[in-house]
Amino acid sequence: MKRSLKETLLRVIILFIGLSIAHLGVTLFLLANLGADPFNVFVQGLFNTTSLIDGWPIHTHGNTHVAISFIIILILLVVDKSYIKIGTVLCMIFGGPIIDIFTALLTAPFENINSLFAKIIVNGIGCIILAFGMTIVMKSDAGTGPNDLVGICISDKLKKNFGIIRMIVDFSFIAVGFFLGGTFGIGTLICAFLVGPVANIFLPFNEKWINSVIKKVV
Repeated sequence: MKRSLKETLLRVIILFIGLSIAHLGVTLFLLANLGADPFNVFVQGLFNTTSLIDGWPIHTHGNTHVAISFIIILILLVVDKSYIKIGTVLCMIFGGPIIDIFTALLTAPFENINSLFAKIIVNGIGCIILAFGMTIVMKSDAGTGPNDLVGICISDKLKKNFGIIRMIVDFSFIAVGFFLGGTFGIGTLICAFLVGPVANIFLPFNEKWINSVIKKVV
């Protein structure tokens, strides 16, 4: 059924809320400085962006977007073009700048965290926030972050639990990225184990309130 302009705009707004929350989580993950997230390990290996400045991997948004675009093309050619919506493109365009904004705001408060235990806590909180925001994006039904589509498409096609599939995809990114020369740390592994299963917990909750909001407003 074709959606009204009002409903489409509302779903895009919800998507942006989820995207902002998810990228707050990504920023905390990066500020913990315990390794790149699984997808960026893949990007590092694919585009040889493993140089370090004060222990920080260089995450070039341009290279990341190229890698994401590459995955989108594969999905379009191999899986099902119906998964690609306007929100997917918006996530690709605005994801990097949102991380830049949060990084500028949060670097000072977190730069003095030196304890490994504290870093692991920040890393874990970042992963949980990422999973929460990511599931809002998914249930907005306006499009999904390009790298998240890999797990969504595979889980849909195989009719398998998204959390488990997401975890397998993350570890696949790590394995391929490491083989190609990417770097990772304990935070990468925490992300791979945590994000998918936690997202599975949030999915029904976010679907319920998003549908309720859409129903009331539209």
